[in-house]
Amino acid sequence: MTTASDSDVRANVQQILDLIRPAVQSDGGDVELVDITENGIVQLRLHGACVGCPSSVITLKASIERTLIDRLPGITGVEEVS
Repeated sequence: MTTASDSDVRANVQQILDLIRPAVQSDGGDVELVDITENGIVQLRLHGACVGCPSSVITLKASIERTLIDRLPGITGVEEVS
C-alpha cells in the first residue's frame, strides 16, 4: 500500500531525476524511475545510449546516486534494473 509519504518521496525523486535528465538525454540516453524499495534504494531503468554503456555506472553512482542521497533523507542508494 502506498502512503502519502511514499508518494512524496517518489515525487521528490522524480523532480531530481527531471533536473538530471537533460544531461543524460544530451548523450542519447534516458533514465526511468521504476521503484523505491523499503530500504531507500532507488531502482532505475536506463534507456537509449545508456543501455550497456560503460559510463552508465559512473552516471548512476557518481551523479544520480550522490545527488539523491545528498538531497533526500532516507535514500540510501541507486541500482539499475532491467
